Amino acid sequence: MTPDEYCQQKAARSGSSFYYAFLFLPPERRRAITALYAFCREVDDIVDEVEEASVARMKLAWWRDQVGLMFDGTPDHPVAIALAAHIRAFGLRPEPFYAVIEGMEMDLDQFRYADWTALREYCWRAAGVVGDLSASIFGHTDPRTLEYAETLGLAFQMTNIIRDVGDDARRGRIYLPADDMARHGVTQDDILDGRHTEGFQALMLQQTARARGLYRDAMRALPEADRRAQRPGLMMAAIYAALLDEIERDGWHVLDQRIALTPIRKFWLAWKTWVGGGRGLVRRLAQ
Repeated sequence: MTPDEYCQQKAARSGSSFYYAFLFLPPERRRAITALYAFCREVDDIVDEVEEASVARMKLAWWRDQVGLMFDGTPDHPVAIALAAHIRAFGLRPEPFYAVIEGMEMDLDQFRYADWTALREYCWRAAGVVGDLSASIFGHTDPRTLEYAETLGLAFQMTNIIRDVGDDARRGRIYLPADDMARHGVTQDDILDGRHTEGFQALMLQQTARARGLYRDAMRALPEADRRAQRPGLMMAAIYAALLDEIERDGWHVLDQRIALTPIRKFWLAWKTWVGGGRGLVRRLAQ
């Protein structure tokens, strides 16, 4: 199995919304973004699947070494080998890769967040910097596009947090700002015990509004000159924004179930955004 085939299998098995956006890219960009996604999955899986925190730290430290080797041209892991082939072509930098690893390390040390400022820092490391790397792979001519991409990454991460409240609680994690919880009379025991109260509903409405604000800010920051190049990110935005709408329609019953879109709906949203160039989506989400 080649490094590219390894990355392709990693992405396909995940069933992620990101995979549907990759299908429409030219071969070299598709291989690069698939390798980037595989990297994110590798380090994220360490935190989710390794029970011993000390072992997880060792594995993340090993990946930090792999990033260094990627930029020296001598990596060992198939994902790092695949990524190394695209560093020069797309101007990738090591700092965002290190930031992703630091975000995963935060998951080993921190299970609560005092406020949006603290949570935003986590979201930036976990997803904002991935937006930066993705925008470079998709192609851009205006530096403001990186601001768009990082903000869109934050919006994706907030959507994931809203969707995964129950799953995260079963791992003992709460990615909801403690000050917002207190404002709505929601305790950490309410979350951990899966109590869907009126306060919880109001809390989730607030987080949904925050996510929509991030989508709005991202769309307003996207320069028109780079809109077509950034269509893969817009395709993901179409899918994630539709998921957020679905969660709200369901009344935020996320404590005991994981709400998801069907694969055919994801593909339809991705295809419609690609064909339309993303113009209508940008206009709608920017309102």
